[in-house]
Amino acid sequence: MNKHPEIKAKGKPDWTSLYDHLTHVKQVCEKFAGFTGHDIELASLGAIFHDIGKVHPVFQAQLKGVKPIQPFRHEVSSLLFLPLITPQWQGIIIEMIIAHHKSMIYDRKRRGIIDLDESEPNNLLYHLGNWEEWSPIALDILESFGIKTRAISKDEAIASYEAVIAFCEKKFIERGFSEWRGLLMGSDHFASAMIDKTEQKLQKLFVEPCLSFFNRQHPLYPLSYYSAVSERLHTIVVACTGAGKTDYLFRRCRGRVFYTLPFQASINAMFFRLKRDLKKDNPKLNIKLLHAASSLIEKEDGDREDIVLQKHIGASIKVLTPYQIAGIVFGSKGFEALIMDLKNCDVILDEVHTYSGVSQAIMLKIVAVLKMIGCRIHIGTATMPSILYKKINNILGTDNILEIKLSESELDSFNRHIIYKIDDWECISNKIKDAVAENLKILIVCNKIKTSQDLYKVIKLNYPEIESILLHSQFKRKERKEKERLLIGLDNVGNPIGTFNTSSQSCIVVSTQVVEVSLDISFDLMITECAPLDALIQRFGRINRKRDKNTIGMFKPIYVLKPPETEKEAKPYDLEILKRSFLELPNGELIREKELQEKIDSVFTEVSFSKIEEEAVFKEDESWSISPLRNGEAWLMEILEIDSVTCITHSDIREYVTSHFARRMELEIPGRYFSVKHLMRLEEGNCPFVIPDIAYTEDEGLILSALKENKFDEPNQFC
Repeated sequence: MNKHPEIKAKGKPDWTSLYDHLTHVKQVCEKFAGFTGHDIELASLGAIFHDIGKVHPVFQAQLKGVKPIQPFRHEVSSLLFLPLITPQWQGIIIEMIIAHHKSMIYDRKRRGIIDLDESEPNNLLYHLGNWEEWSPIALDILESFGIKTRAISKDEAIASYEAVIAFCEKKFIERGFSEWRGLLMGSDHFASAMIDKTEQKLQKLFVEPCLSFFNRQHPLYPLSYYSAVSERLHTIVVACTGAGKTDYLFRRCRGRVFYTLPFQASINAMFFRLKRDLKKDNPKLNIKLLHAASSLIEKEDGDREDIVLQKHIGASIKVLTPYQIAGIVFGSKGFEALIMDLKNCDVILDEVHTYSGVSQAIMLKIVAVLKMIGCRIHIGTATMPSILYKKINNILGTDNILEIKLSESELDSFNRHIIYKIDDWECISNKIKDAVAENLKILIVCNKIKTSQDLYKVIKLNYPEIESILLHSQFKRKERKEKERLLIGLDNVGNPIGTFNTSSQSCIVVSTQVVEVSLDISFDLMITECAPLDALIQRFGRINRKRDKNTIGMFKPIYVLKPPETEKEAKPYDLEILKRSFLELPNGELIREKELQEKIDSVFTEVSFSKIEEEAVFKEDESWSISPLRNGEAWLMEILEIDSVTCITHSDIREYVTSHFARRMELEIPGRYFSVKHLMRLEEGNCPFVIPDIAYTEDEGLILSALKENKFDEPNQFC
């Protein structure tokens, strides 16, 4: 029975009643607790109490647009009902409730309970409000859930507030994280997304997928004949692109799977591949995708609710980037819920791709934290430095790892590229001309977006009749998705559409690193700027990728430009690493797979932890530097120097402001904060910076030089 339907938990457009919301969260919490092995009764109790403070008149007025006179946190008012809970359970209930939206202290907006207690002298009385008026309504709602209630005096409520403050102050000096906070956060977010469909969607949560599809065998994929049966928990597979690593890693999985790849384009393609391949054995497969623009990847069955659930708990398979998992290492908001979702699952770290000391150190941190929470870790790579390999062995324990490597004869069958070293772009203009005449597919890879844009303009000018495309990270998300689809040349069910990769005509693709990993494209000739050797090897895997009895022993050309002269020109890479990598490449000769490990080890001789160890909340000795019920700082984007803010064009402002979430995502352009920080910023959606229309084209994407030249559309300039 819906007690007090006039009391709401959510505002427009749904106006969900508090009773319904608590019911939904209770359902998810019980399911989640059953999966993680936590006390189901306790989980249920926390779910029922977590938002009961929303009965408060200030919160109800907020939902109707009345701005409070000072910050109001319904979590604080919820815990005024603590006397109804058995004393020995009160600590856990506080953990579930008090920080399920904000850190208890040092919240980014200074709205944690201790922040408010210190900054707002009237905080307790404000959250009590007219206690005698609103608390009976809350008690009535609690009673409808079977909670044994009684009238709570104002003095008891005050004592509860003081007990919560004391509990949080004690927690502040502790180190670690709260599983109970994660349990409640994951459940609350799921129920808030699904509302009245919560019970229906619960049936799909925490279901182990059937992975028998990957038991297939084929003579062109040597790993398909290797046994995956072993009592050892973890896996490291070192093998060439196209040897069947992904299938093998899935054969090693026993339960729910988190599958990672480094780049967005790669994981989009893998998401559709897995969905297609596993459908027969899993007709209702609960597979989700997670990255910055994952909400734009539409489901074949048109289930829009599933799109909303992409970031939520309980998927049978989740496809994501390692950096989503790295949020645990830095204590990013919601990291406890992610820990609870990951706990004891299989995690595939495919194409471990570590071209910088920072990313190597982060990868080791990820491996360590996954081991700590009981995950089975399966690593696949074509290019892992031995020093990194040894450190992973030390973390996981050699006796716990099934190690798989191809034999030398198997490696020889994957030789497919002849490398040519060149001095500059002008040296290869005739090569492009000849390749076009021979109806070949050409892939040009640059290290910087600006370089790729300049080259693309030259290609368009010189070869206007040839199909060409530019791909990098700074396009409107909808346009990038379409470019990726055209590049791969397949529709969502794997049928060729005759573009680029599946075209029968010559074409030219100019790209940045976004094509490096696991994109199933096979071109005929590559021209690439020098990159770290492991990144180069990944790039090479996009050339002569198709492998059959007729193509084994056939070699195709790759042209590599020599490194620049200065550190600034070498960015985003280390100049010394580029020089070592270039030195290890043959010139005019076949690059042999069996010699790659030695070459990689000559380039990568150390792993530095200093910067990561300083900022991480999960330390090398497996201790935590963060207090429970707190979030860490947002270091990850800054450390990786990756796109961390969103932008929109000036002409898209009106549509962005008035559109729904999915359309807003389509209009957004990923960008770097320091490139756009001087621009106007909207308050709607993801608070995008507004770039002038002249700084964006559909063909070239975001044009930073236009921002630097101060070509603004009024009132676009912030100051």
